[in-house]
Amino acid sequence: HQTAFLSNCKIHQYDQAKHALPHGSYLVNLAHTEPARATQAYDAFVDDLRRCERLGIQLYNFHPGNTVSKPREEAIAHLAGQLNKAHSETRSVVTVLENMAAGGNVLGSTFEDLRDIIALTSDKSRVGVCLDTCHAFAAGYDLRSPAAFEATMRQFDDVVGVRYLRALHLNDSKAPLASHRDLHANIGTGFLGLRAFHNLLNDPRFHGLPMVLETPIEVRDADGTALKDDKGKEREDKGIWAAEIKMLEGLVGMDVESASFVEMETRLARKGESERRRLQEQVERREEERERKRKGKEGRGKAKARGKQKDMAETDSEELFSDG
Repeated sequence: HQTAFLSNCKIHQYDQAKHALPHGSYLVNLAHTEPARATQAYDAFVDDLRRCERLGIQLYNFHPGNTVSKPREEAIAHLAGQLNKAHSETRSVVTVLENMAAGGNVLGSTFEDLRDIIALTSDKSRVGVCLDTCHAFAAGYDLRSPAAFEATMRQFDDVVGVRYLRALHLNDSKAPLASHRDLHANIGTGFLGLRAFHNLLNDPRFHGLPMVLETPIEVRDADGTALKDDKGKEREDKGIWAAEIKMLEGLVGMDVESASFVEMETRLARKGESERRRLQEQVERREEERERKRKGKEGRGKAKARGKQKDMAETDSEELFSDG
């Protein structure tokens, strides 16, 4: 496999040191502090880095991990410590942190998380960031209009530093802004929309960076139902990626006011309309349920407080009129 990979890179004039961006296992959590799990995660991580080195790959993308209910600062410090150790045991691969969509115990959904991990990394030349457009949007960072896009990138530069940006994952989002739902959509069909990708592809700060599509390639019928093959597996069409790449390349230098852009933007938005509506309703129901629970908890807390006040008042009254 190594020989075939290197040979194909040469044949297709593909510089794996600059443009290859393998993705680490989703199961590896470098922030895990439980000894056995931490060792298992670290060993798998370092093994991947060594494989990259043998293949001449210089960038390795991975998810920052999960606090596993530990204090955030402790988990981040442990993660950075594991990175420092991994860097000392390997030679050159840049470990690229991917920003995440979910909040809670998940690390990397804020620019501040990424900043704090990098700050504790000893060799700054061995760490970078991969900006996933779907994850950023779902985490609350808007990219849709030129003004929103510039504000988000300015925030990224202020908090993390654009110098650490080493790669991009290009995905639209089935879920709305700040939904914290990691649901990738095909380019232009989600809540981000085509204009967000026009903003990105025409920004010179991203020129030369590897860009990876992680959009769905399941074959669907006119009703949106996924089609299956004879073995019951969902049918996939990698030609979808080829078409999206060609479309994205066409956005470079394109006038967003042109008839061709407006037609493409409208067509793609219409294609994803039903799925966006479904997810919007789902998110709204979840928010309503969360609000009901919050109010219920708040009401129970107030009732409990009133009960305590009543008990205290009765106790004070008894003491006032007692013989003691």
